[in-house]
Amino acid sequence: MTQNLQFDFLADKKKNTLTIRREFLAGRQLVWDCYTKSELLDQWFAPKPLTTKTKSMDFREGGHWHYAMVEPNGTEYWGLTEYQKIKPIDYYTALDAFSNAEGEINEDLPRAEWLVTFTDKNENALVETIVTYKSLSDLEQVIQMGMEQGMKATLEKLDELLLTINK
Repeated sequence: MTQNLQFDFLADKKKNTLTIRREFLAGRQLVWDCYTKSELLDQWFAPKPLTTKTKSMDFREGGHWHYAMVEPNGTEYWGLTEYQKIKPIDYYTALDAFSNAEGEINEDLPRAEWLVTFTDKNENALVETIVTYKSLSDLEQVIQMGMEQGMKATLEKLDELLLTINK
């Protein structure tokens, strides 16, 4: 069963942005929940074979998500997402950063603004994520770090989760 789901990964080096568009075989409310509830994020938000664990999450304007992506050997990569604007099941904006286990931002790695929009595409949901970096070098650094491959693999895990909960 191969689905021909939309996946676009576009880099705009003039605007220092990445635009990721991805279609999912589920309704918008369910996909929104998968992006905004820690118990669901923990099941998909990391490329295989990594897993995700939430240290704390407060999904509201001014709130945050502090989490780690964990390798099978136990190595942890921490991140901090700070939510700015939220319009339920339509969009949210956030500042995203690499951090440590205490939530202190790693200033040596790129920080980005995320605009994540949820729309209907027939009976499916389409998620568009626009990631804006401060500089071209920050954009190029995350591309070199494997952002496209990581996002593709991570979103495939969301596909698998949706198949199990969307019955």
